[in-house]
Amino acid sequence: MSDNTNRSGGTSGLMDQQASWLGDGDFREGYADVGDVRLHYVEAGEGPLVVLLHGFPEFWYGWRQQIEPLAAAGFRVVAPDMRGYNLSSRPEPVSDYEIGKLSADLGGLIAERGAEKALLVGHDWGGTVAWATAMNHPEAVDRLAILNAAHPRKLSQGLHHPSQLRKSWYFFFFALPDLPESVVHANDWHFFRHFLHDANPPYTPEEIDHYVEAWSQPGAATGMINYYRSSVRTPQKDAEAAIRPVQAPTLVIWGEKDAYLGQDLAEPEHDDVPNLDRVERLPAASHWVHHDAAHQVTQLLADFFAPARNAKHR
Repeated sequence: MSDNTNRSGGTSGLMDQQASWLGDGDFREGYADVGDVRLHYVEAGEGPLVVLLHGFPEFWYGWRQQIEPLAAAGFRVVAPDMRGYNLSSRPEPVSDYEIGKLSADLGGLIAERGAEKALLVGHDWGGTVAWATAMNHPEAVDRLAILNAAHPRKLSQGLHHPSQLRKSWYFFFFALPDLPESVVHANDWHFFRHFLHDANPPYTPEEIDHYVEAWSQPGAATGMINYYRSSVRTPQKDAEAAIRPVQAPTLVIWGEKDAYLGQDLAEPEHDDVPNLDRVERLPAASHWVHHDAAHQVTQLLADFFAPARNAKHR
């Protein structure tokens, strides 16, 4: 395996430091060996397992406003760095970022944390992985919550329209070899910073410093970009053939000021998600809905996951 973290993460000196960014609460930090990668995570609370999957260009810290409140609401919350990000393994080959491997990571993480299934939350790329996991590993997903991540069929349909192609231009830029890495490193990560610029309220300088630290891990920029390279290289017919109905009860939360995904991508097809609870649209929130409307998103998640918590306490 070609792995810049040598499986152990290669950054153990940072161990138990990143969780301190959340404050003085009871946060646990660790690594889970899952297949051929090691996933770094932050964990808090006790109760039914909730797994929070971040998007691009975030990492576990993207859920900083949800971890403690969900733990306080009676859940065990695990927020991992997905492969390629921050302190998790960062393999080099583009083939290591195929969606089947990403969803297998998640199924393995749930089992490694001692659970049979999880309440799954995914934003952006984390949402794409969550969709795939609910399709490929339905036994591991109790309930599914998606934040500003189009169902793969809807995204494929959207990319046939010029308006969505314009919004998704960076998909094709990131597919290029080598050049994207040079661009994103330039001017103190200006390119990655730009993706976060429409959050409201803005990310603080201290928060941005934490992001820069994560982006600066050896091989992380390539790992993050390889999600897009792998996606663009997957034949459309193969991607469509992999779609299965999602059986888990599903909540979609959508910030309607999303600069990257059109509002028409929010609602999945009924046959693809027959147990859709609802699409909760937040008109004032951007793509970074979990940041812009943090309290509202957290409450929506806690309410949607309450049946699992209540069943555990019967």
